[in-house]
Amino acid sequence: MSDWVHNLPVVAMALVVFGFTYLIAAAVFMTVTALATGDRAKSFKTVSPGLLPVLGVIFGLFVAFTAAQVWGDSDRAHSAVSREASALRAVVLLSAGLPAENGAKLRGLVRAYIEQAKTVEWPMMARQTASLHGSPPSLVEALQLVIALKGQDQQVVQRELISALQSAFDARRQRIIVSQAEVNAVKWWCLYLLAVCEMLALAMIHCENRLASALTLGLFTTGVAAAVLLVVAHDRPFTGQISISPEPLLQVMPGDS
Repeated sequence: MSDWVHNLPVVAMALVVFGFTYLIAAAVFMTVTALATGDRAKSFKTVSPGLLPVLGVIFGLFVAFTAAQVWGDSDRAHSAVSREASALRAVVLLSAGLPAENGAKLRGLVRAYIEQAKTVEWPMMARQTASLHGSPPSLVEALQLVIALKGQDQQVVQRELISALQSAFDARRQRIIVSQAEVNAVKWWCLYLLAVCEMLALAMIHCENRLASALTLGLFTTGVAAAVLLVVAHDRPFTGQISISPEPLLQVMPGDS
């Protein structure tokens, strides 16, 4: 599915999806109506209505499998952002157990990391251009700062901070990986191919009654468009109007100190 479709507002996305699907249905209706003359009309009428539920079930299974992938990606993305926010919050809280200078520096690094994630990484994830080639400098520096700490009385805090920072690194990796997820072109082609097969069967079975043919095609097409819209709107977890925002990270951002 095209990038510009995913970046549309939901209302505009609905207009595009419904318009495209209705256009296909109109082409099917006009083609079958034009061909349904003489002996061809009789042949069309011999198409068994029992074909409709079979095609409908197959189409429904395709939609269910596609939606399952989309929901799974969305859940993984939400979980990764939540884990990252929780880990950073733990770092901020644990920094209070460090000497004042180190604690303030560590909170400043967390703040810089969150600002970079919001202004740089989130737009890149929306465009699916974020990668794991480089590590965030602020988080790397924070880990180096914690590892360099010395003193017996800080070992427990140091250990917990390292664990929290590693958790933040892992959660960041997960959200960047999930940001690349989407329904591939083969699945979209198969989904619409099955929809067209069902439309053709409906049009042929009702070829002698244009009103019945138009109504049944319209009802089925509306269902197809609604299913496609639901999948497209949630296809890319970090793209579009209802995408996952960096708000959980912003909520744990430490203030200036």
